[in-house]
Amino acid sequence: MIVARQAIVTSWATSGDAEKTHQPGGTLVGYRYRRPRCQMKIALAHKRLELRGGAERVLYLTAEGLRDRGHEVHLFCQRFRIPPPLGVFGHCVPGFTWPRTARLLTFAFLAPRMIAKYDCDVVMSFDRLVKQDIFRSGGGPHKIFLKKMMKNGGIWKALWYYISTYHRLALLIEKRQLRSQASRKIIAVCEQAKREIIDAYGTSEEKVLVVHNGVDHERFHPRLRSDRGEHMRRELGIPANHRVVLFLGTGFRRKGLGRLLRLWDRGELAGIYLVVVGNDAKLLHYRKQWSNKQDVIFVGPQTNVEDYYAAADLLVLPSIQEAFGNVVLEALASGLPVITVPGVGAMDRVDGELKEGILINPDDPQELKTKILRLLDPIRWPSLSVKARQMAEKYTWTAYLDQIEESLYDCCNGSARLSVPPESHFSHMAAAKERKAL
Repeated sequence: MIVARQAIVTSWATSGDAEKTHQPGGTLVGYRYRRPRCQMKIALAHKRLELRGGAERVLYLTAEGLRDRGHEVHLFCQRFRIPPPLGVFGHCVPGFTWPRTARLLTFAFLAPRMIAKYDCDVVMSFDRLVKQDIFRSGGGPHKIFLKKMMKNGGIWKALWYYISTYHRLALLIEKRQLRSQASRKIIAVCEQAKREIIDAYGTSEEKVLVVHNGVDHERFHPRLRSDRGEHMRRELGIPANHRVVLFLGTGFRRKGLGRLLRLWDRGELAGIYLVVVGNDAKLLHYRKQWSNKQDVIFVGPQTNVEDYYAAADLLVLPSIQEAFGNVVLEALASGLPVITVPGVGAMDRVDGELKEGILINPDDPQELKTKILRLLDPIRWPSLSVKARQMAEKYTWTAYLDQIEESLYDCCNGSARLSVPPESHFSHMAAAKERKAL
């Protein structure tokens, strides 16, 4: 079944004309400059279209941003939990949605075959496909993920990962994506993810490009604390004079929630509340287990995550495996200091006092406790909040889209349709590179 959306917008302002830009939900995020029409027909692929997951949200914003730059964008997904952005074509890829092994295989093989029927100039995958021009690796290699999970999960969990049909097939597809000519270019979300790809599969360094995500600087803003933050605290039953640690992520074990919960289990952070936002297969079990602790609150998956940032004083994400960490960047933009593990892409550029939030030994509960207390120090916190916001302002979706668009042009197959991109386009890219170098 093919879901056709409203026709692609055909009237565009001349080069240099500015207009206000809004994210899903109508949040103003700044200004975009519409470019001269140099249209590519672009296929973007992922199993799901929704706004809850990090990769899914980046997919949505990429489609929206490329549409706004005058390109014809087609989304190929197995499930559309939300409609595609206005002016973007959505195509439903057939296949099994359960069990996950069948879902993995049908999408990996059927999506490229379906995309080929639409004669797109370039294909960018956000998921595991057997063929694409550009593969965006949102979480680092699955091979490295399995090694870390096996190391931290005990012998029986390690054995399960080793014999799992799903993980064996995922590794085979990943090997094809990262080692063969199945991908002409690979996008990593941070320097550590790039290095892991090269080390795990021997991929040439020139083939892997680091592109940091951006953040919505208006949706996530410190000014929300005085209104929406206070309202959320009242909803959660948190007294105004108590500090709040926020954990936000899906898949609690992989995100390291256990490392955090043991501090509250021992009563070592009395008077500090822990709010857990996100989903997990064992969410009901967690809620039942911690139901007698008033200072540990599980709220489940939420769409208004900006309100939870506004209610918190510190984000802690002690993940076992983390590549970029969109939630880290959102927290910084909201004015929150962050504690997380080494190598998280959103912390690539932090310096000064904010570097205290990078754990040396994530499995050391005393180190984690000490850092939480230091970054919640009421004397230091206002300065840390200002520095967090300043750091987040270095990450923009405009810079992200500049690099993505340039990569798509490099891999584009439809030179006859495209003709030669106008000189102003290359001037814009050169200027962007100069700004990045500074």
